Amino acid sequence: MRWRSLLTAAFAAVVFTAVPVVPPGPAAAAANTCEPFGSITAGKYWLNNNLWGQDSGSGWQCLWDNYQGSTIGWGTSWGWSGQQNQVKSFTSSVLGWHWGWKTTGHELPVRLNAGRDIYTDWRYRVSGSGTMNVAYDLWLHDIPNPDWQHNPTDEVMIWLYRAGGAGPLGTLQGTVTIAGTTWDLYRGNIGWNVFSFVRRSNTSSATLHMQDFLGHLVSRGWVSNTKYLSSIEAGTEVFTGNGQLDTDAYTADIR
Repeated sequence: MRWRSLLTAAFAAVVFTAVPVVPPGPAAAAANTCEPFGSITAGKYWLNNNLWGQDSGSGWQCLWDNYQGSTIGWGTSWGWSGQQNQVKSFTSSVLGWHWGWKTTGHELPVRLNAGRDIYTDWRYRVSGSGTMNVAYDLWLHDIPNPDWQHNPTDEVMIWLYRAGGAGPLGTLQGTVTIAGTTWDLYRGNIGWNVFSFVRRSNTSSATLHMQDFLGHLVSRGWVSNTKYLSSIEAGTEVFTGNGQLDTDAYTADIR
């Protein structure tokens, strides 16, 4: 199976040592896994312990599910060392496509010009130290039924939180205001287009309508509104360090 291609960025030159002990998830967890690429189905979502960059370092990462429904709760903890400028993991909640389909009831793909409200709400807590970010990752295709062999045409990241000098792929294109907040917009390419909206200040909660970000790219002529949003992922890219992300409540819905 194909996993996300390597993203490189600029980072602070700080070295962290991963703890070589893998803790279990909280005792109240409904399910947990510490296996690379292990997954937990959570209704229309699925949780993906996506350690796609683990070869660039050493360490561990675990994932657990706290509760399920239209809103879910989940968490991940990690300890990574190794190359400072390479992502080790993007453990995340997945709604829709990730080189194939695992669940139903997600109403994806949806065409960008369909006029649908792509609603998300995320409440989380971050602890620990190191280089990482908390971000949404959206995938676009030019076909309505992508499968495992169909790479995306575009990737849109929305960074809500970053630490340790983490920075996105590509070059800065300017600053935009969306959802009442200021974002730096980056553009790059790794075989498909990558657009990153990086929030100027960190937050631990966000209620966003993803069509606002996608529509901004359409207005610039960078993305066609005939393309399809095939996936909404929400998680943490970890480069080095030890930490934990606790999602207290997460919702993604096509309305």
